[in-house]
Amino acid sequence: MPLAIVLDVSLSMSRVASTPDDEEEYQRKHLAVQGINVLLDHLNAHSKLEFVSLVVFSSLYEILSSFTRDYDAVRAKLQNIEDRDKTCLEAALHGVSMLINEEWGQNTPCHILLITDGSSSLNILGLSRSLLNASNRGASRTEETLPFLPFNFPAKFHVIPITAPDDPSLAVSMPVYQKLIDLSGAEGSVFVPEGGLSSKSVQNLFAKIAELHYSSFEGTLRSGSLSDSILLYPPPRDHHHIGDMEVIHCKISKDITICGFVDLVDVASPPAVSRHLVLPVHSANKGDASLAELKAEGEAEDDLLAVPEEGKNPSFCVLLHGALKVENMGAICSVGEKWFGLLYSWADSKKKSNLMLSIFEPGTKCIPWLGDLSLLGSLSEASAPGSFTTFPIKPNEKRSYAQSCVVWVQPGNLQADIQKILRHARKMPDKTQHFYKELNRLKRAALSMGFADLMETMAVILDRECTLLPHTAHPDCAIQLTHAAAQLRLSRDVRHNITALRTKFTHDD
Repeated sequence: MPLAIVLDVSLSMSRVASTPDDEEEYQRKHLAVQGINVLLDHLNAHSKLEFVSLVVFSSLYEILSSFTRDYDAVRAKLQNIEDRDKTCLEAALHGVSMLINEEWGQNTPCHILLITDGSSSLNILGLSRSLLNASNRGASRTEETLPFLPFNFPAKFHVIPITAPDDPSLAVSMPVYQKLIDLSGAEGSVFVPEGGLSSKSVQNLFAKIAELHYSSFEGTLRSGSLSDSILLYPPPRDHHHIGDMEVIHCKISKDITICGFVDLVDVASPPAVSRHLVLPVHSANKGDASLAELKAEGEAEDDLLAVPEEGKNPSFCVLLHGALKVENMGAICSVGEKWFGLLYSWADSKKKSNLMLSIFEPGTKCIPWLGDLSLLGSLSEASAPGSFTTFPIKPNEKRSYAQSCVVWVQPGNLQADIQKILRHARKMPDKTQHFYKELNRLKRAALSMGFADLMETMAVILDRECTLLPHTAHPDCAIQLTHAAAQLRLSRDVRHNITALRTKFTHDD
């Protein structure tokens, strides 16, 4: 989830925050920079693929760094921030909203971290009064006060005041922060340093936030006797859904077990809860650990050289990726109890491809055209040979969307249905069955919509068509048209189908 760091650089952030435990005095902005560096160090170690941006604000906002994976560049920007004038939270929220909309649009979830001093400044007091008046006057007044709230994109919004928990100013500003989070429509909370304001407490707070929201997911990919350690990015989340009759809660498993393989053509593009990049855990960490153990035990230099280098160890994850890419197949895997996903090769360019994991909705029937995934097995072991050939599997019940429905939104739609009936009428008796099928379809739709006058109109059209038949027309054509027109005038029952009149011509056929 892209991270937008919004840092307050007003004059109030230059206030000294010192405690007896600190050997030197720190300004609040220095403590904020130390905390941000702790967060960047955590991302560099556990979530190197995350994008980070830096926005500073006072009465105006400035984008110091757009979204990037170069954390060193963000650190360099932090060292050169300058003090500015008064705090204005509206400018901060407006700036970060504009940045995210420009970079990611309205569909990508983003994480916003607002860092300020927590003081009861004039901006906080004025914003508190404005929010109170707006809430009393209704939602329209709130939109006039903060037109950029709620956010038009999914987000997590957290506020970090660099202040002590017992600071009297925090009691005034805390309700304002919480109200802004509520109005944003995003998940979030206010984080305050624990145990007083100090360098250690601020760093512990940022480390806690990093572990809470940017912890990597490391699991094991298994297939028979083969296994490999993998990382999933972004980390998958447990699924929690409140349905009409039950509450569904599924926990993601650390062991991802491959159940079988299937052609990607048969899987097509099923609905997925989330998609993740699958990365093998590099053997560098294991090699470094082995090297340290050998050095500690005083092993010979030849033994040290025997430690495998990174990229030269066999990897089941790499083998699976190559096989799926060449064979154009996917691997159905279990990611939890009655919860499945699909491993497949996905290419973002002609030269580079990645192993991806799509996690489906919980349940064994998440892909309707494959049937119950718990019942899938080898085709050669099918109990009834010949009864099953290939996918898709036809469901027992007939879906409502599988039936052709009548749509008369435009006049041309009704005209096309009538012309189709007349085309079949001119080709009777060869098209007699199709003529009555389309005629009954039109009759049911008209009576269902309360369009009863169409019955008389259609009967007149059929009578006129009967008089315009060429001399080369089959005799049964005029008989059937006259019969159909008479039945349309008599029948007003939706469930009644008009059947063909049996004549000597149909008997001869």
